[in-house]
Amino acid sequence: MIQVENGRVLQTNFDDYPLLRLDETPEIEVYIVPSHERPSGIGEMANPVIAPAVANAVFAATGKPVRRLPILPDDLTRA
Repeated sequence: MIQVENGRVLQTNFDDYPLLRLDETPEIEVYIVPSHERPSGIGEMANPVIAPAVANAVFAATGKPVRRLPILPDDLTRA
């Protein structure tokens, strides 16, 4: 929820914006509109979550946190 005080939004960026948890989100319905045009624009919304998901999977598998991209082999072997 965005908080407003004295007519101004208190949050300045994502680091101080309380994101909704899955159990707090409303039901989301997605519709793909039929078209005769060439396919485009349906996958972009998933792109921002790929890197954090892969980084978390690497951490879960190796115990080594990933703090930068791209993930290089040396990043996985350092203590």
